[in-house]
Amino acid sequence: MPEKTRCHWANAPLLDYYHDTEWGVPLHDDRLLFEHLILDGAQAGLSWLTILKKRAGYAKAFADFDVQKVARFRPARLEKLMLDPGIVRNRLKIESTVSNARRVIEVQKEFGSLDAYLWQFVGGRPIQNRRKSIKEVPATSKESDAMSKDMKQRGFKFCGSTICYAIMQATGMVNDHVVDCFRHTELRGKKD
Repeated sequence: MPEKTRCHWANAPLLDYYHDTEWGVPLHDDRLLFEHLILDGAQAGLSWLTILKKRAGYAKAFADFDVQKVARFRPARLEKLMLDPGIVRNRLKIESTVSNARRVIEVQKEFGSLDAYLWQFVGGRPIQNRRKSIKEVPATSKESDAMSKDMKQRGFKFCGSTICYAIMQATGMVNDHVVDCFRHTELRGKKD
């Protein structure tokens, strides 16, 4: 049986699995969207493989990504997290997770859900790109610029346009699987 053609970055077993089952699949669950806010913010300056290896540690450290619980974390809890080898021990990233949880609660009150807030930046449906190579995949877009600008105005941290674009790719707001990747067609919802 021939090997499936994947996006070039899926080059390790853990990355292959993530690529084949999660990356680019439209997400509309607030807990999972909050997870991506945490993980993609934590990735800043690091490889995605590093973050995937620590994903279970993040789930344990941050109350299985329960935004209500994380929003109530106090300074003593943050000090304990600074000693946790299961996560990236960066004070700004840890503090931003708690602060961002509080901002998520605010947007949930205003928009009804984190889902409604985030998906508004792509008009509520995935942008279907047809990139032929990874060289064509941008680090940002006008949609991620708008998302980043709005999030920053609301007080979110670790939400630059590049991080926002990574969130959009991961959560299916954008289909950036290259056209020869088997997942590209699957996520377009039809056969070419």
